[in-house]
Amino acid sequence: MNRVKYVYIGWCLFFLGISGCVSKTVAPKVNQTIAVWDLSDYSASQDSRTHMEEVLTAKFIQALQTIPDITVVERQKLALALDELNIGTTAVTDESTRLKIGKILGATQMVFGGYQVFGDMMRLDIRLVDVETGKIIKAIEKTVPGTGMTEWLAAAEAAARELVE
Repeated sequence: MNRVKYVYIGWCLFFLGISGCVSKTVAPKVNQTIAVWDLSDYSASQDSRTHMEEVLTAKFIQALQTIPDITVVERQKLALALDELNIGTTAVTDESTRLKIGKILGATQMVFGGYQVFGDMMRLDIRLVDVETGKIIKAIEKTVPGTGMTEWLAAAEAAARELVE
């Protein structure tokens, strides 16, 4: 009986030792092509923030462009695709239409999202969506204090980096 116990323990230790020596296979990171749609302003009041969507989106794109293995689809190409396909602005609000446009432009993933300013806080909600399946790959939420542009731009940059890491 003792001998069986020792043999069993020996085999367990042997297999544990072998499994510790085996390294995990890590798939190489493939170049990602990402299309970014303008972030939407969901704030109750938008009086003093004209063009904030474009500013935050531009900062988000700028941060993505500094990350290796990320290719960002130019915003002008998105606009051109809309014009060429004669798609109006109401159809563009439909996420499935946006995904189709991204696929036509060669994007593998798309970024959707928006922000909301409330009091002296700004909340940024971003999601990365697979163009083929329409499934959300990752979603990021950043809430930052401050009514200044510096904090908001820093939040957009941090969200971009976190979204693709």
